[in-house]
Amino acid sequence: MTKTGFPKNFLWGGAVAANQVEGAWNIDGKGLSVADMATYKPNLRLDDYEGHLGVSSDTIEKARKDPSDRIYPKRRGVDFYHRYKEDLALFAEMGFKVLRVSIAWSRIFPTGEEKEPNEKGLQFYENLFTEMKRLNIEPIVTLSHYEMPLELSIKYSGWVERKIIDDFVRFSNVCFHRYKDLVKYWLTFNEIDSINRHPFTTAGIIPDRCPEGKEDEIVYQALHHQFVASALVTADCHRIIEGSQVGCMLTKLTTYPNTCNPEDVELTLKKNLHNYFYSDVQVFGEYPVMIERKFERNNINIKMEPGDREILKNNTVDFVSFSYYMSLTESAKQDMEKAAGNTIMGVKNPYLPATDWGWQIDPVGLKISLIELYDRYKKPLIIVENGMGAFDKVEEDGSIHDDYRIKYFKEHFKQMKEAVEEGVDLFGYTSWGAIDLISAGTSQMSKRYGFIHVDQDDEGNGTLNRSRKDSFYWYKKVIESNGEDLD
Repeated sequence: MTKTGFPKNFLWGGAVAANQVEGAWNIDGKGLSVADMATYKPNLRLDDYEGHLGVSSDTIEKARKDPSDRIYPKRRGVDFYHRYKEDLALFAEMGFKVLRVSIAWSRIFPTGEEKEPNEKGLQFYENLFTEMKRLNIEPIVTLSHYEMPLELSIKYSGWVERKIIDDFVRFSNVCFHRYKDLVKYWLTFNEIDSINRHPFTTAGIIPDRCPEGKEDEIVYQALHHQFVASALVTADCHRIIEGSQVGCMLTKLTTYPNTCNPEDVELTLKKNLHNYFYSDVQVFGEYPVMIERKFERNNINIKMEPGDREILKNNTVDFVSFSYYMSLTESAKQDMEKAAGNTIMGVKNPYLPATDWGWQIDPVGLKISLIELYDRYKKPLIIVENGMGAFDKVEEDGSIHDDYRIKYFKEHFKQMKEAVEEGVDLFGYTSWGAIDLISAGTSQMSKRYGFIHVDQDDEGNGTLNRSRKDSFYWYKKVIESNGEDLD
């Protein structure tokens, strides 16, 4: 008999990142992170990351000296650090089976180089995971979600220096030992492919310190160090935590040819293959031949230590996780109308609507992505980010009627179900974000993603009170029915 619907034990839930929700940036021993340098950018409506979002040695030094969070919203987050029990209770009310969170590296090792971890930081996450366990919410924990200690960036150009591998392995091992009875699922690097789009945020690379003409080589060198670190901690996790599962995390940038012109098709093929490169290394344990040829053609010289290739080959991931927000198209023609995406730009697709921030909405693209990923890797999949940023209106009675959000998720869930029925091994889904948070690219609060409203504006004003949107009750019904009741 053909199986229909989602698996019986499907993991429904949501996702957040420490740097976007926790706040508490300067208490209990936490050190500065690269996220604490991110400024409020209300006019970055197309998420154009050209120029590395204005990051430079000067802007970093200015931010280091600024003791406030006025123009650095990620420093304040939504105070999850103090309100996590309240928020977890709301997630449990929705019926969450899983919650994806991250550990702020600089909360455990303030500069990244300490020999002993910060106990207050360790205790916070132990308390968080213990409360999740009490509520029967499974944690999926990301070790590096755009939160590396700032000092490692300043002293060593971040992941450009190989010694950061040892710092990351030390941090990861402390987490594995401390939380081995509380956390089964781990992710190493969030959207590891994003290093090419925002190298400072992802890898601590300060653009003005890169020798002219060597920017690509520096980025790929840092990426190689992240690949090796990911493989090493994957092995450590399997050794330290019995039955643990470690996954990679990819920004799924599904791209279509804008037309059937063979030039459009070829450009699209190359763009999609480059997107797969990052997960290929972590799943197959080796660099794709075409990437190696690209390095040769462009005189990009990656320093590899003896044994690096064996480390990658022998320590591949158990599952593949990915974010999916939109699709894009590719064209050989110049001056085509552009559309925004997840820190990327592409040619606008005339067949698709868009969000308030110009991200095109393509539920079918999620099904296509699932089929492509499973056919390529034959590994279990989990969607760990999917959602829409939108302006929400709070009515006089406090209610929020976000039918647009419900429609977005409903159409995506239909396509997920179809992919599962076609044979895709999809074991979970975590929406982005479970609760309103500081947006990644623009550091806005008004770009709202959650099922739960947080009373805070872009300047940080508000009570921080939590309230349920219409989508809260709808998603609760979806989870209760295991994805069958989408009305």
